[in-house]
Amino acid sequence: MKKNIAILFLVFSFTCTQAQMSESSIDSLVNLTLKTFDVPGIAVGIIKDGKLIHAKGYGVRSLKNNLPVDENTLFGIASNSKAFTSAALAMLIDEGKIKWDDKVTDYIPEFKMYDPYVTASFTIRDLLTHRSGLGLGSGDLMFFPDGGNFTKAEMIHNIRYLKNVSEFRTKFDYDNNLYIVAGEVIAKVAGITWEEFVEQRMMKPIGITNSKASYNRVTNNTNIIDAHAPADGKIIMIPHDWNPVANAAGGIMSNITDLSKWLILQMNGGKYGDGKKLFSKATHDEMWSPQTIIQTGLGAYNTHFSAYGLGWFLADVKGYKQVSHTGGLAGTVTQITLLPELGLGIIVLTNQQSGAAFSTITNTIKDSYLGYPNRGWLKKYNDRTKAGEAEAKKINEDIAKDIAAQQKNGVVKIADSLFTGTYTDKWFGDISITQKNNGMWMESKKSPRLSGYVTHYKSNTFIVRWTDRSLDADAYILFSMDKNGKTDGFKMESISPLTDFSFDFQDLDLKRVK
Repeated sequence: MKKNIAILFLVFSFTCTQAQMSESSIDSLVNLTLKTFDVPGIAVGIIKDGKLIHAKGYGVRSLKNNLPVDENTLFGIASNSKAFTSAALAMLIDEGKIKWDDKVTDYIPEFKMYDPYVTASFTIRDLLTHRSGLGLGSGDLMFFPDGGNFTKAEMIHNIRYLKNVSEFRTKFDYDNNLYIVAGEVIAKVAGITWEEFVEQRMMKPIGITNSKASYNRVTNNTNIIDAHAPADGKIIMIPHDWNPVANAAGGIMSNITDLSKWLILQMNGGKYGDGKKLFSKATHDEMWSPQTIIQTGLGAYNTHFSAYGLGWFLADVKGYKQVSHTGGLAGTVTQITLLPELGLGIIVLTNQQSGAAFSTITNTIKDSYLGYPNRGWLKKYNDRTKAGEAEAKKINEDIAKDIAAQQKNGVVKIADSLFTGTYTDKWFGDISITQKNNGMWMESKKSPRLSGYVTHYKSNTFIVRWTDRSLDADAYILFSMDKNGKTDGFKMESISPLTDFSFDFQDLDLKRVK
């Protein structure tokens, strides 16, 4: 840690008390967090008792222009969009057009899961509660990283090919694709797109003026962040990474000013203005009721129960109900936290993919309202981050050493022709492995950013290193052979434990087609 960071940490540790944090203490906390986790820009909002009492930007929107972040700077809020999707369904329920436990196939007949029983039983509620039986992030490669060309219809069709890892409604495993289906239910029932519903029927009535339901719908981009990510040890600017086909799972662009209105509405049970209602208290209570149990320990907040509601994570923290969610895109991560009994809401938006940054800020501010002394969250998360990075670095260094040793010892090179060809997966489509520049080159037909050089590692295991280094998602390739010693397929695994779960390489089962 740099000297100036250490000094600021000491100053901050003495100025943060058990009382509500002062503006200067929040400023010190956020500025220190920027430096510690190498985040270009952060925006922070605090709502207390129905009022936005702190709305401020820190750092810069982009390393390209160095313009300052403020309370109106737009960020991609990613999975914090899921609460809008569940609320849109709640509005349709209040109108008597659907019910939480209606069957999905009543509205989307072509929808199929891995098992006919599950398909026939699957409800709108099941779309929102991460208990489908599918694995963590299953199928996310159809929209992540950005640049793929899957249509929504293809994605919904391909869900049937995703294999379950647990029994239906027995286990929490976070997913995105089923929220895309939920967005299509809204479109079918309302007669307008999910994006139009969110902007016209939700944002406009409660006075959300600058936010949009998707990055590609932002027309005034004068105050918007660029995304940033580490690439080979350096923070770089990367393109905004979101595929609009997945908007209902994470497409919204928003800011502190607008999100504060959304959170005040939530803590008012769906009411806004002079007693107007966006959705009823009954549907609001359902969204904030546990639907899927999440296994958890007591942790730092003496948490006894943790669950997922409808678009929200739910937990008890020091005896209070906490309603929260995070969101993550490549180069952008966000967090929203509500403690309704305290009338408290905390928003943290960042333009770099360090979850340690938003956790440090949220937990420190939350602690000041819960009466905890300073618990050194910045140091805890910094230590944890460095340990994770060190582990990932060692794995890659060990791989490089193994490859160098094999080359030095003259290990017989396996003929590339045994592995080149076209392979296909039922839901992801074709991947080609060709010879290029005296080596092998892998490229996905449906997700072109997944392209890179392939290097032999051990036996039938190879490594692909993506040319876009900001993906930080290099992977093992494990070939299988037929009786003639030629590859007939392969599977993949992420190399680093830090790889984003949406790179669900482990769900691919590629078979040779030529």
